[in-house]
Amino acid sequence: MLKTFKAILTNNTLQWLDETPEINSEHPVNVYITLLEENIIGENRSNGQKMANALKKIANNNTFTDVDTQQWQQQTRRNRSLPLPLASSQQAI
Repeated sequence: MLKTFKAILTNNTLQWLDETPEINSEHPVNVYITLLEENIIGENRSNGQKMANALKKIANNNTFTDVDTQQWQQQTRRNRSLPLPLASSQQAI
């Protein structure tokens, strides 16, 4: 039975996207590669320019001007539990 794996091909190197196939590296493996339309692959990529424009719009609206950043940070840290100390045998050198 043939299995399908999603990957991106860049400079003749495959980058697995979801599941990585288990391949015995000692022996060559036969594969069939289907190249998808460029716009189909591009749909999965984020649009950095749109994100930058959205962040700039938020900054220009002064959305968070009424937030005291120091107080917010203290409240956030207060609600978070601290990590447990390492046992003496586990401490980094």
